[in-house]
Amino acid sequence: MATPQTVDVLIIGASAAGLMCAIEAGKRGRKVLVLDHANKAGKKILMSGGGRCNFTNYQVSAENYISSNPHFCISALSRFTQWDFIAMVEAYNIPYHERDHGQLFCNDSAKDILNMLLAECRKYSVTIQLNTSIGEIKQESTAAFLVEIQQKDSPTRIHCDSLVIATGGLSIPKMCASPLGYRIAEQFNIPVNATQAGLVPFTLHDKEKQRFSTLSGIAIDSLVTNSRQQFRENILFTHRGLSGPAILQISSYWRPGESIHINLLPDIDLFVELSDLKEGQATRKLRNVLGSWLPKRLINAFFESHLLDAPLQHLKQQDIEDICTALQDWELRPNGTEGYRTAEVTLGGVDCDALSSKTMSVKAIPRLFFIGEVVDVTGWLGGYNFQWAWSSGWCAGQFA
Repeated sequence: MATPQTVDVLIIGASAAGLMCAIEAGKRGRKVLVLDHANKAGKKILMSGGGRCNFTNYQVSAENYISSNPHFCISALSRFTQWDFIAMVEAYNIPYHERDHGQLFCNDSAKDILNMLLAECRKYSVTIQLNTSIGEIKQESTAAFLVEIQQKDSPTRIHCDSLVIATGGLSIPKMCASPLGYRIAEQFNIPVNATQAGLVPFTLHDKEKQRFSTLSGIAIDSLVTNSRQQFRENILFTHRGLSGPAILQISSYWRPGESIHINLLPDIDLFVELSDLKEGQATRKLRNVLGSWLPKRLINAFFESHLLDAPLQHLKQQDIEDICTALQDWELRPNGTEGYRTAEVTLGGVDCDALSSKTMSVKAIPRLFFIGEVVDVTGWLGGYNFQWAWSSGWCAGQFA
């Protein structure tokens, strides 16, 4: 085999974290090569936010992240903040707007963010090589690595001083997701915490699926809770189960077999409202009263016709209590999730305790770095996962 190509920094993964790391290492005058097995850089960036890329959030803190080490992300998030990335976006004159809960999206296209990152890579002479598979990785000494790669039918070797793993997680396999990063960690005896799909829709048991089959497409502002967390946003009925922002958020805190509780009318005291109406508008039918707050299709799925067609004056106190429980404390035990196929992120990953929170390098192997989604740091829906990618990539780029 020919003499190995030599670079200062080899980054495996050409998406958000990898490109940010490449830019920062390039700024320091390092010779940087980014490899990816996909045919295009930044595929997940392009598809994110419905093609508009929810690139960060105005309000970012460690509380917006899930990790076995909840304090690990604080250093990176404080050293390269959302304001730093916003400044970068504004320097490129990319128009953006704020949506609910501080989420920032491009006005035009996610391509604007990717093009900005690629322009910065060109500015600092970063080389990006696509359609490349990774073979054996060897540590030649305490400060160097030899990586075998293959592009088309041409095997070659790369010698690098620093090796950065930015391979992402297992979510959305059609975007070329793979477990490569976890395998590399295990090769170097770095613990990997159990992974599972996060920010993912729920599927329902057959009974509930049949009961709610007519509700597909209905979205309801709701408060969704479990024993560990709660979120107030829309839920969305689908033909397989439940989705929508509140469901995606709670899914990251859900464990198989557990129930969730859903309040479909979080802004009113339904018991008081129905009791008052029973006194003042006794002849009104329950169907019409509930229909002023909720879609009729939903009401029909929750209650029998004889109850809905009854005038309020016929309702007993127990009836009112049961109606309130059904709509404001709906207990649901999901069958499962839709898995990595539709998950936006991967929970778990490379154990943070093995990494330096300042440099993102492996404590026992200082020239080996793990950044982005491959690490056991998972953000909420709302631009938090991109901010972790920018922050962790920036930190590694200062030292790789």
